[in-house]
Parts: sequence; structure tokens; C-alpha cells
Amino acid sequence: MSKSVNINIRVDSDLKRKAEAVYAELGMNLSTALNVFLRASVRNNGLPFDLRLNAETIETGRRHAAEQGINGLSRVFDGADALPEEEVD
Repeated sequence: MSKSVNINIRVDSDLKRKAEAVYAELGMNLSTALNVFLRASVRNNGLPFDLRLNAETIETGRRHAAEQGINGLSRVFDGADALPEEEVD
């Protein structure tokens, strides 16, 4: 068996509480659920679910970009350290 390591992540406390409740109903804790997610990601060679933008999400993104003076829906950053503080969670 490989050596296990700790991962520290920052999550909204309400989101964590709700996720823990969902996983408890499934008979697992948050750590087990995250391991399931990571194993599925490796098995799928990517996220284990489809990521799609719906029309409302796209329009909201365009409005936000226009308000911020951003061309296009996304910006490229050289890692998390380059993100503006309000966007780092």
C-alpha cells in the first residue's frame, strides 16, 4: 500500500457541512468521499463528470466580464499566486 499524505484545502464552512451530511447519508466521511473523487478522476483521466456551461451561466459570465472590462469569458494566470485575492478560495 502506498504512503498516505495530508491535503489541506480551504472550503466554505456551509458547503463543507452540507457535503458532510450528504456523504454521511451514503455511509462515508468527507475524506473517503474525496478519495473516491480522486480515484474516479485518475480512472477517467479528468473530472469524473461532465462540465458544461448553460446559457444562463454564459450570459452571467459575459455580464461580469463586461463589468470588469475583461475580453472573453476567461483569463489565464500563472498559478494560484497570480490570482487576484478575491478569487482565491
